[in-house]
Amino acid sequence: MELFTKEIEAKAKEQYHKGNDLESQVVIAKFFNPTGAGTWYLLNQDPEDTNYCWGICHIFEWEIGSFSKSDLVEYKGKFGLGIERDLYFEEVNAKELWEILNKR
Repeated sequence: MELFTKEIEAKAKEQYHKGNDLESQVVIAKFFNPTGAGTWYLLNQDPEDTNYCWGICHIFEWEIGSFSKSDLVEYKGKFGLGIERDLYFEEVNAKELWEILNKR
């Protein structure tokens, strides 16, 4: 499965100038580890360094910060499975999602 399609990357790059402003951004894609911990919600991506992504992440707790595109694409976990993209995920306002995740 292709994690970062051209459409996903185009949308993420368009939001890069918004930095860490959750209110003005939508979550573009959701990635997850099917055999262990790890969920990443993509908000933006640096157009100059496409390896630099920024969003909402969860390994041990919910955080907002940067993550590496190459780390997600190259990761192989249990049974040789890699990170997957939630094909049924629908874009949502980043601030709304952050508030929902932190109520859990």
